[in-house]
Amino acid sequence: MSSAAGLVPAAGGEALLAMAPGLADLADIRVENLSLLASSSLDLDILLTLRDRIGAVHDADGVVITMGTDALEEVAFGLDLLLPQDRPVVVTGAMRAPVQPGSDFASNILNAVRVAVAAESRGFGVLVVMNEEAHAAVHVAKTHTSSLGAFASPGLGPVAVVAEGEVRLRSRPPQRTGGPIDIKGKFPPVALIKATLGDDGRLLDQVADLGYQGLVIEAMGGGHVRAEWVARLAALASRLPVVYASRTGAGAVLRSTYGYPGSERDLLAAGFVSAGFLSGLKARLLLMVGLMAGDDRAAIAQRFSQFQ
Repeated sequence: MSSAAGLVPAAGGEALLAMAPGLADLADIRVENLSLLASSSLDLDILLTLRDRIGAVHDADGVVITMGTDALEEVAFGLDLLLPQDRPVVVTGAMRAPVQPGSDFASNILNAVRVAVAAESRGFGVLVVMNEEAHAAVHVAKTHTSSLGAFASPGLGPVAVVAEGEVRLRSRPPQRTGGPIDIKGKFPPVALIKATLGDDGRLLDQVADLGYQGLVIEAMGGGHVRAEWVARLAALASRLPVVYASRTGAGAVLRSTYGYPGSERDLLAAGFVSAGFLSGLKARLLLMVGLMAGDDRAAIAQRFSQFQ
């Protein structure tokens, strides 16, 4: 809904689907409304709610989730960790609201349904469909504040495109081993801190005392921090699991290239876990889920080894 005060989420699923004529020709669609919150206000329990609702629907060929785009990549990856990969689950949204000129909503929802019912989509895990492209949840990122092409898989590209109403495969993401992760209870607090030029690291001294049970560092470049951080981080790593990712947005963190103080070799020697190619956002989710599953340090490292 649009007003002088700005756009706010107001329309339920039925009203939104009515704005996308032609859906009935693609599939028999049933609608469930779970929330009208802006995605920036969702909490982590939405992952468990969606997991349970999707698991309770046994007679659907595929599932489409519509939501705001702020937290879309996190919800998609979280669900990818928690759901089986046999049935297509597609997450979509709109960069321009249905009431705005040039809205991409109708196109995105139509294409999301096309992908969800396509036999080619089975076994891909959770997919994000935006701007006529389907991206694997493990790789997708929101890379622009407002562009219709905001969602991309940096360095890789989409796994499929939708052209002339057809789903056309480009590539297949690596299969996750071990199946969905079984979790219950409350999500443990895990901090995410970005390394920046000249930061003296005072936040690091507070992480454990504030009750965080894990830490993800978005390190510079291939996995580097200020030399002055290393002793603080090593002390933290003796108390709780610490994962290092890159703040760059693409590429896997390094493990053995540089050897100066604060390099990736220092971090690994201090007991850090490499996030591989996962962003800090996704590394945080994987660490949380691992902790909920009762992982020890070795099991956490094993989970992250799939993303190297």
